[in-house]
Amino acid sequence: MADIKDIKLAKQGKERILWAEHDMPVLSIIKEQFAEKKPFKGKKAGLCLHVTAETANLARTLKEGGAEVVLCASNPLSTQDDIAASLVKDFGIDVYAIKGEDSETYYNHIESVLKYEPNFTLDDGADLISTIHKKHKDLIKNIKASMEETTTGVIRLRSMETAGELKIPVIAVNDADTKHLFDNRYGTGQSTIDGIIRATDMLLAGRNFVVCGYGWCGKGLAMRARGIGSNVIVTEVDPIKALEAVMEGFRVMPMVEAAKIGDFFCTVTGDINVIDEHHFEVMKDGAVISNSGHFDVEINIKKLRKMSKSMKNIKDYVEEFTMKDGRKLYILAEGRLINLASAHGHPASVMDMSFSVQALSAEFALYSSDMLPKVYGVPREIDERIAFLKLKSLGIDIDTLTEEQVKYLRSWQEGT
Repeated sequence: MADIKDIKLAKQGKERILWAEHDMPVLSIIKEQFAEKKPFKGKKAGLCLHVTAETANLARTLKEGGAEVVLCASNPLSTQDDIAASLVKDFGIDVYAIKGEDSETYYNHIESVLKYEPNFTLDDGADLISTIHKKHKDLIKNIKASMEETTTGVIRLRSMETAGELKIPVIAVNDADTKHLFDNRYGTGQSTIDGIIRATDMLLAGRNFVVCGYGWCGKGLAMRARGIGSNVIVTEVDPIKALEAVMEGFRVMPMVEAAKIGDFFCTVTGDINVIDEHHFEVMKDGAVISNSGHFDVEINIKKLRKMSKSMKNIKDYVEEFTMKDGRKLYILAEGRLINLASAHGHPASVMDMSFSVQALSAEFALYSSDMLPKVYGVPREIDERIAFLKLKSLGIDIDTLTEEQVKYLRSWQEGT
C-alpha cells in the first residue's frame, strides 16, 4: 500500500538515495550491524519524517534491522517525490507522501501510517505522536517508545509531559550533541541559504539579512549568511542568546527595528507570529520573507493577506503581496520550511549523524525495560559512539586519556 505522486520517478530517486548513502558512512555501519543482529525483528516502525534521500537511508537501515517500515511526510512541502517512488518500488517500504499535498491529505497520510499499528515511532515535529494521543489512544499500549527529531517537536512533547498528557516514552533525539550541534547549526545554515537562493535567484551579499531567533538553527543561519557576504541582524527574546549574538559580532535589535531595514528575513524560532502585522507595516518595498522553523506559524501570513490589496505567484515558491501603499513584500514557500520546500534539505553528511542517533535510540528504547511516559535525553554513550565513528570515517584520530589522567580527574585530594 502507498500513496505517492508517480512510481515512474523511482529510477531517479534510487540514484539519489544511493548517492546520499556514500556520504552517510556512520549510518551504513549501523545498517550492517542491524542486518546481522535484527534488533527490530517482528516490530513495526511508524515514521513521520521529511521524505528525503537521507530519510530513505534511515528507513532502509530500520528495515535491515528487521522492522516493517511505513513512512509519511512531516511537512506538506518537504516530500521529494522521486525518493518516495523509489522507496516503494526498489526497497519495499510503504510511503504516504506527495509534495504539495493539502492539509487534509497530510493528516490522512498520518492516519494511513497509524493503520499499521506501529510498535515504535520516529517523529519530526510530533504530529504523529500527538495524533495518537488525540485520536488513537488504543494504540498507546502497543507502542514501546517514540523518537523525536526536531526542536519544535521536543517543545510540544515536553509541554505534553508537563500537562500530564504524555503516555508514551519519548527520546529527544534533537537534544543529542551529535544532532543539534551539527544538524541544527551546519545543516540548517547551509540548506536555508540554499533554499532562499534557489527560490529567489537573488544576491545576498551586501544585503541586510535578519535572522529571527538565535538558537542552534539561528546560529548556523547567521554564520552562513555572514559567510556569503550579508550584513546580518539578529532578533531575540532571550537575553543570554542575544548577548551571545552580540559577542559573535552580529547586530542585535528588536524585530520592529530590524523590520525597517531588512532586505531578507528568516524565522527560526519555533514560535508563533514572530513576524506580524506591525512588522509588515514598516518593511521596505521588496523585502523577502521566509521561514526555516518546522511549522508555518512563524510568519503571520493570514494577517498579511488581509493587509494586502493583491497577491500573485511570481514563480515557484515566491508569492508577491502588494500592500495598500504600493509596497511589495515577498513570501517564500508559503511560510513553510524553505530549506526543504525549494531545496533538498540538509546535506547527507550531517544527517548521517542525526539519523544514526535515531536508529541507535530506537534500538536502545526497544530493549529498555524501565522507561516511563516522559521525555528522555539520548544516552551519552550513543552520542560518543556516533562522534567516534564520524571522526573515524573522516580519517581523524584523537587522543585518549592515560590511566594517570583518568585517576587524576576522578580524585579530589590534589590541589594547588
